[in-house]
Order: sequence, then structure tokens, then C-alpha cells
Amino acid sequence: MKNKINKIYEEIELYSKELKLSRLKVHFKEYIKEAENTEISYTTFLHEILKKEYERLLDSRLKSRIRLANFPQKKYLEDLEIEYLPQDARKKLKLISSLEFIKTKQNVILYGNPGTGKTHLAIGIGMKASIEGYKVLFTTVPQLIIQLKESRSSKTLRTFQNKFGKYDLVICDELGYISFDKEGAELLFSLLSLRASRKSTTIITTNLSFERWEEIFNDPVLSAAMIDRLTHKAYMINMNGNSYRFKETEEFINSLN
Repeated sequence: MKNKINKIYEEIELYSKELKLSRLKVHFKEYIKEAENTEISYTTFLHEILKKEYERLLDSRLKSRIRLANFPQKKYLEDLEIEYLPQDARKKLKLISSLEFIKTKQNVILYGNPGTGKTHLAIGIGMKASIEGYKVLFTTVPQLIIQLKESRSSKTLRTFQNKFGKYDLVICDELGYISFDKEGAELLFSLLSLRASRKSTTIITTNLSFERWEEIFNDPVLSAAMIDRLTHKAYMINMNGNSYRFKETEEFINSLN
């Protein structure tokens, strides 16, 4: 009898491995013991096993989405010190944190001076979107332009553009920190225009007011066209205000005293 049970256990491990039921493979013995002790029905036993595997699958998918989103660090909306945010951000926080703008395919532009919480807010929205099942990508604009140029050089630009277009939400951080050449400006314009034509959602963070975008694009026509495409029906959030980072640092120093 013992040999028979051991044989069954071996087969359960094999089936679990082949079916990629990793939680069942590790915990099936304790599941069986628990079922025997509580005398639950076969239906309940099967339901509990499938439920645990389903929860494991959802958790695995979430971790994968967050990993592939390429966030520089994990930041959540719940971690924001709301009172530190600029007035317009506080006013519109509930609206954008609902993620309704993703469903309606509207962009979000976070503009204002450095240190006011633009990146934290953008990542927090991206994390929430990932948790709710959306496919998200985070990138800085300088990094994105490097990737575009490399893709053009290796003749894989179309593949890169198609992949980029499949994200539900793309966060382009730090537009305006570094100016770029004509090639970079044109590649970025084409890529973001493609997303706009597909009605895909993009979040842009920038430290420059729109009248200064020409400084980084070095082309008034291209700059105007980019602003027109990105801001059409977009949520504009004024992030000008006192430094969020400075207030956090000040609070931390005070906590040490």
C-alpha cells in the first residue's frame, strides 16, 4: 500500500511539473493531509487546488508585467505625500489614478520644474496600471532615442516601432533634460505619432513649458507638430511648485533630530 501511494505521489509530481502547476508540485502532500483531516468533498478539494494555482498564475503574471515595464524603482501612489504635490496635481490625482484615461486613450502630460514629483507620480500610475492588468513600459526620452537610433542602424526599426505600439501605456520620462539632434527628434516624433494614430496612451514628464520645446527639437515645425499630437484631448497637469524631494529630505533630517 505504501509503495502504491509513493508511486502516486511520484506521478503527481510529474504531472504537476509537466502541467506547470508549480504550487501543486510543492504543496500537494499538505493539501491531501488537510483534505483528509477536514473530510472535505472531492469538489471542494479540486476547487481549492485550482484556486491556489490560479492565484499563483495571477501573481506570476503581475511580477512579469512589473519586471518587463522596466520601472527604475517601485513607487506607489499610496506612498505619495499628497500635501507636497503641486495644487493642480492634487486636484487631478483622483481622476488620473482611476486609470480611466487609459480606457479612453488619452495622454497625460506632467509639466513643471524639477523635483516636484513628476516621475514618482508617473511610476505610481504605471505600477497601478500593471497591477490592474495593463501592459506598461517606462523609459526615459534620452534612453528611448538611443534605442531608436540603434534599431535604425540594425535595420530593426519597424520591429521596434510595432513592439512599442502594443503597450497599453508608455511612460516617457525626462523630456527636456537633454536636447537631441535632428535624427533623434525625427525618430521620436515618428514613434510618438504612431502611438497617437493608434490611439495608444502615453504619459510624458517634462521640465519645459511648451513654448520651450523648440530648444530640444531644434525645429519649430516639428516641435509644434509634436505638441499638437501629444496634447490632443490630453490631461495637462501643472507640476510647477516647491521641490517635493527637498521636502522629503527635510522631513527625513528632522526625523533624525
